[in-house]
Amino acid sequence: MRIVVAVGGNALLERGESPDAEIQRDHVRRAAQALAPLAAEHQLVICHGNGPQVGALALLSETDKSLDRPYPLDVLGAVTQGMIGYWLVQELQNAGMRRPTVALVTQTVVDAADPAFAQPTKFIGPVYDHRRARALADRHGVTIAEDGPGWRRVVPSPEPISLVEGDTIEALLEHGHVVVCGGGGGVPVVDTGTGELRGVDGVVDNDLTAALLALRLGAERLLVLTDVPAVMRNWGTADAEPMRSIDVESLARMDFPAGSMGPKVEACLRFVRAAGYHAAIGSITDAEAVLAGRAGTTVTVRPAAASS
Repeated sequence: MRIVVAVGGNALLERGESPDAEIQRDHVRRAAQALAPLAAEHQLVICHGNGPQVGALALLSETDKSLDRPYPLDVLGAVTQGMIGYWLVQELQNAGMRRPTVALVTQTVVDAADPAFAQPTKFIGPVYDHRRARALADRHGVTIAEDGPGWRRVVPSPEPISLVEGDTIEALLEHGHVVVCGGGGGVPVVDTGTGELRGVDGVVDNDLTAALLALRLGAERLLVLTDVPAVMRNWGTADAEPMRSIDVESLARMDFPAGSMGPKVEACLRFVRAAGYHAAIGSITDAEAVLAGRAGTTVTVRPAAASS
């Protein structure tokens, strides 16, 4: 099969962890060990999130006194593509994968008039208590929002329209490469109307870009792999329980947090409705089992007899 995998940024840096390189690399190593067996049997495209990483780099840039102004988010998004892509390619090879592997810096076209630019919703950076988050917002003029028990910075997350490097990604796949691309949702760019592209300040959602890419490539599966084992029914309550399988229409009637599980669910809905193939959400460490339907939550076109 041709499979697109979206690896969440939080799966590469857990909540509360220091964003040190070696800590992240350890997570990438475990992710690569879980993903390498998929590449042995399938055509594989890997997109990765960058929320914790781009937030950490943004904070460093904002506090760097040698800069007249901080680096914009589109530039930092490109930096995270190189950093995480390098780790993934190397650790996939270290995990025994023999197929040629390449990390491609990817640009994602967005609409300059997207209302998301006026309504920041994408969580980036570390989790703080409210007092520290408020101090960060006041000091750097950023927007914060509640994320579970903590608070994080939020930035605009425009809708992905197309991928500039889409043809290149497909060509690499056809030649047998495993492709790491669309990192951090891709660097957000707009068409100036003169045929030129220009980066914009924001972070595209990785899961939505992965769904768009999966449809563009004619993929037969979309896997959204993160730091949670499954989609939870009655999330946030004492009655929360994992769902092993659910059809698109039932899933669409449920509500999920906009900055976390919401985009993952939306990505699966878009892919399953348009492609007619299954999608799944689950833990990165269970990648093979999630693909096989033995773990995570499988999103189906129609209700399954054994849905739970």
